[in-house]
Amino acid sequence: MLALPGLLLLTAAGAVHSQPRATDQARAALKRIGIAAPGIALSIRPAAKPYYRVRVRNGRMAVEGSSAIALVHGATQYLQQQGRVSLSWEGRRIAPLTGLPAGDTGPVASAFALRTYLNTCTFGYTTPWWAWGRWSDEIDWMAARGIDTPLAMEGQEYVWRALWRDQGLDDAAIASGLSAAPFLPWQRMGNIAGYRAPLSAGWIEKKHQLQLRILGRMRALGMKPILPAFSGYVPKAFADRHPKARIYRMRAWEGFPGTYWLDPSDPLFAVLARRFTQLYTQTYGPGDYYLADAFNEMVPPIAEDGSDASAAHYGDSIANTAATRAAALPVAVRDARLAAYGEKLFQSVTAAAPNATWVMQGWLFGADKAFWTPDAIRAFLSRVPNQRMLVLDIGNDRYPGIWKTSGAFDGKSWVYGYVHNYGGSNPVYGDLNFYRSDLAALPNSPTRGNLTGFGMFPEGLHNNSVVYTYAYDLAWGENAKRPVTDWIADYARARYGAAPPALLAGWGKVISGAYATRYWTPRWWREMAGAHLLFKRPALVAADYPAAPGDEVALRDGITAMLAAAPAQPAPLLTYDLVDFTRQYATLRLDAKLRAAVAAYASGDVPTGDRNAATAARLALEIDALIGNQQETLGSWIADARAYGDTPAEKDAFEEQAKAVVTVWGGAGHLSDYASRAWQGLYAGYHLPRWQIFLAAQRTAALAHRPLDTAAVATKITAWEQAWLKDGRTWPRHRPTEPIAGVRRLLADAGQP
Repeated sequence: MLALPGLLLLTAAGAVHSQPRATDQARAALKRIGIAAPGIALSIRPAAKPYYRVRVRNGRMAVEGSSAIALVHGATQYLQQQGRVSLSWEGRRIAPLTGLPAGDTGPVASAFALRTYLNTCTFGYTTPWWAWGRWSDEIDWMAARGIDTPLAMEGQEYVWRALWRDQGLDDAAIASGLSAAPFLPWQRMGNIAGYRAPLSAGWIEKKHQLQLRILGRMRALGMKPILPAFSGYVPKAFADRHPKARIYRMRAWEGFPGTYWLDPSDPLFAVLARRFTQLYTQTYGPGDYYLADAFNEMVPPIAEDGSDASAAHYGDSIANTAATRAAALPVAVRDARLAAYGEKLFQSVTAAAPNATWVMQGWLFGADKAFWTPDAIRAFLSRVPNQRMLVLDIGNDRYPGIWKTSGAFDGKSWVYGYVHNYGGSNPVYGDLNFYRSDLAALPNSPTRGNLTGFGMFPEGLHNNSVVYTYAYDLAWGENAKRPVTDWIADYARARYGAAPPALLAGWGKVISGAYATRYWTPRWWREMAGAHLLFKRPALVAADYPAAPGDEVALRDGITAMLAAAPAQPAPLLTYDLVDFTRQYATLRLDAKLRAAVAAYASGDVPTGDRNAATAARLALEIDALIGNQQETLGSWIADARAYGDTPAEKDAFEEQAKAVVTVWGGAGHLSDYASRAWQGLYAGYHLPRWQIFLAAQRTAALAHRPLDTAAVATKITAWEQAWLKDGRTWPRHRPTEPIAGVRRLLADAGQP
């Protein structure tokens, strides 16, 4: 890497500030990762920009950097480029540090003062059952990626319970108003309340103890975690106790009952907000950044009685498109109300933390474009000091350009980023060349305003590691100027131990086939969620299901080339990737067979329907058998949930909640299958049986020459789903003994016409 011109060290030339605590923490992180840290010299030089520098002389490695995070990132980044270290959710490969070539990277800086990570939804779709060991690994992964401002949303129900106790609510009323663990992110954002309640007191205490350790580790590494703040949503029991307070019944999000939002102009708002932050600080210590999302997929009340919010319509697959009653009001009235909301929310964050920065996710500005026009955004932000607010512009792979139309959020500090993952669903996709070109241009844009950071904001983890590794690498140094193929060569060599040209050629085809897709459009199709057709609730419209994004042929060719180049006993992570890529290809082919079966039965062609239905079933079972070595399965997800329980009844409840979030979700809207996963157990045990019920009904109707009774089959599938949630069946992991042979077999079977 080239030295960056203009990097200003804040210390005198040649002087190194001694910060043993920070270097000790960096060394400890490297040791936990598996890197022989005692052989690496570490030193910190505070600088105007985050940076690191790696020198190797006489086989000894020395890393200097602006912080502990810069040291950990610099060391792992350099060793990745040398083919020595690969760190991912799927596993690690750490090679000895002997024989490192002499060299000097020069100072490698980041154009982004902050590197942010996680989404509020991640804490429901991925982490609800994590123990400390898993969180410790994740925090070290963050450090290796150079992340310094992660969201830290665990443990907050301990504080919410204390707040509502302060307000006179008893524990039973509090617990019944708190949603089950996997659904808490939407409780916190005011979308739902009390869903699959009560929330276990034991779970609250476990998360309280866990958050103490999470924040302790993050802060020791110099991270500044983003903490929760009060955004106005109150339990119904509180609303009932305060009939004269200005509390609005908000709209029914996705068919759930409306929630209750306290107007920031009501004196109670300031009392509750201040007290929450006081209690949080007493429990977990003070913070610099506090997240308060008041209007996540919720329309702000503008009419005096709040009727416009309760009448707002969540009209399509993503956001409100129908005009609300606010549209009929004079713009000046709307803007004055929005400005007051923004001002009061900021004041509520800083009342008990005077130096804090208010953080909000900017998803609403893209998702609710009909309401959040550029003028509305400007009004909402207008009374907040520019340097005291941080907008997380998370959705640039879904809603690109909001920062441009909003004037870079009217001068506020902001973080640019991508969601990439929705619901924790795991199709193989991303757009590496898009990230590269995007992040190369952004820091030099004349309209970037007060751009402060970059981040990845996935709703779920444990998929497409290459996307996250690459995106965070792009945030440092000259990586955005390197061709993707050069970076992939380093990545593959570090991940597999060797990367011959033929294997890299295969990776190039995989990039063309799967990693040139910015957004996975099939995940929400005709108001049906699910990453693949197999994962969606069966319906006759399946006959019109569109082709998935990407290039299926290129993906297959890439897998074939990688297989041909792989040794007889491939490295574990190469095997993992080949299975993952083949699972994706085979699922696309399976979807095509389902589509053909539905169309054939609908036209009365029973033999063709039978042939395609049988092929789809065979592929589903083959995929299910092959993916037992992957990181997660339905069985592992359930086992983690049950491990959180203290009693048999609690374990059973957690199991049902864990199964529900990745299948039926909830509400009377369109959330079913939103968080569907390509996991062993779900292919054979959930997705396929639903389709078999539907196709059997279709076949019977075709043989009888009558239309399918869609209402009757939907009722039957719903009853089956509800029984499945409660059936208590165990889903042990079944690991294939010869995964590469399975890859070859499935690739051949899926490729049959």
